[in-house]
Amino acid sequence: MFAFRHTTKLSFFNASMQILLIHGLARTSLSLMQLEHGLQQAGHITEQFGYVAFAETFDAIAHRLYQRFQQLSAQGSYAVVAHSLGGVLTRAALGLGAVFQPGHVVMLGTPNQPPRLASLAWKVPPFQWFTGQCGYNLTCHQFYAKLPPLQTNYTIVAGTNGPTGLLSPFGNDINDGIVALKETYINPTDRVIAVPAWHTFMMNHPQVQRIVLGAMGDGHRLATFAPST
Repeated sequence: MFAFRHTTKLSFFNASMQILLIHGLARTSLSLMQLEHGLQQAGHITEQFGYVAFAETFDAIAHRLYQRFQQLSAQGSYAVVAHSLGGVLTRAALGLGAVFQPGHVVMLGTPNQPPRLASLAWKVPPFQWFTGQCGYNLTCHQFYAKLPPLQTNYTIVAGTNGPTGLLSPFGNDINDGIVALKETYINPTDRVIAVPAWHTFMMNHPQVQRIVLGAMGDGHRLATFAPST
């Protein structure tokens, strides 16, 4: 894998793009409405992909998402913006079969490594019921070992406003309150963009929204990573 960095000033862009937004676990499409509005104002065509973890298995959701990727790719180029579990679903769905890859994937607070907080939460029965297979997969190292890497350009954004210290489940590790910064890495060489934001509302942070808009501009702004060749 190789990585490169481009630091030109963020700007609005002429070409519109189809962008699929995918929310996180225990959230709904409403959580991404502000970000979606900003993308629409910039001239992009947006769509949201929704799911309910307690009503569907992870596998079923990923299969639906794979089908949507197929449909989008038949219409032309597209991109993905995914919050938290949405990024894990994106990786799983893109690895299910032959599909034209998105031009860019932006992951916001996605646990690309098993998040320690999920293992603690899984010990609580209501969490097991409410999150189902989605929640279980987050605790499973075997699941992550089989999760395919992205085969397209991607940007990873991580929050840093979570608590640290003796009373924090993260110890001294930088985190967003739910996911540690080091748990967002797909590959050790990734240069994750750190933003002073909390996990739950990261997508509404002005800096995060600028990063997303920049990534949608030409696919090569700020910290962008390409797959192994």
